[in-house]
Amino acid sequence: MFAPQGPTFRELAVQALSSVERGYDLLAPKFDHTPFRTPEAVLAPVTRVLRDLGPFGTGLDLCCGTGAGAAVLQEVCRERVAGVDISAGMLEVARRAQGPVRPPSQAPAAAAGSAVPAHWVRGDALALPFGPAFDLVVSFGAFGHFLPAQRPALFSQVRAVLRPGGRFAFPLPAPAAPGSRGHLAMLGFDAAMRVRNALWRPPFVMYYRGFRLGDVTAELSTAGFDVQLYALDELGRRPDGSPRCRLLVATGR
Repeated sequence: MFAPQGPTFRELAVQALSSVERGYDLLAPKFDHTPFRTPEAVLAPVTRVLRDLGPFGTGLDLCCGTGAGAAVLQEVCRERVAGVDISAGMLEVARRAQGPVRPPSQAPAAAAGSAVPAHWVRGDALALPFGPAFDLVVSFGAFGHFLPAQRPALFSQVRAVLRPGGRFAFPLPAPAAPGSRGHLAMLGFDAAMRVRNALWRPPFVMYYRGFRLGDVTAELSTAGFDVQLYALDELGRRPDGSPRCRLLVATGR
């Protein structure tokens, strides 16, 4: 499951008994050697769809971690790219991977086809430190860190940092079939996290099963978005013919 350079079982246990912020600070140096980093197999089809919808001017990777999503934005944005995350450790890894970057106010707009440097910002996704500065916001694999009751506030924050007509995009895998190995694994993981959080402080919020398409679509609509879904056919189809993963694109009204 992990590369030899990845974390040990002990290191993962220490992370799991920490807060979300502290846990990811600890995991950051080895995060890219775990299966938790969004793989290229997901990033590539997302880039394909966004390239067809773009180009965009400015982009934000929400809960960016070590910068996998920012790499997508660098492919589809012409002006500026930023990543925001609560973990200083994850942002430091992203900075080191990219090298020094001038602040956005000093960075020139990039020509079409050239790489746009990313600017890394430490901040809380529920209190984003930006005004309406972005044409596109993406996020990969972060929503399990937000309780369902927090999602309306999260989506309102995203809406507030988008320019008129801006888009919010993220991949949304199809739910595992009830009774399948994947479904049972998620049930077990969520149950273990609930027990952990009942017995240990600070809590570590990471739940896999609470992100349902119908609920999310309704919450995005309330936040001021219209929603469209795009099949990521490179990731295959289920036995009933439906996509295994879609890209949800929410456009601000």
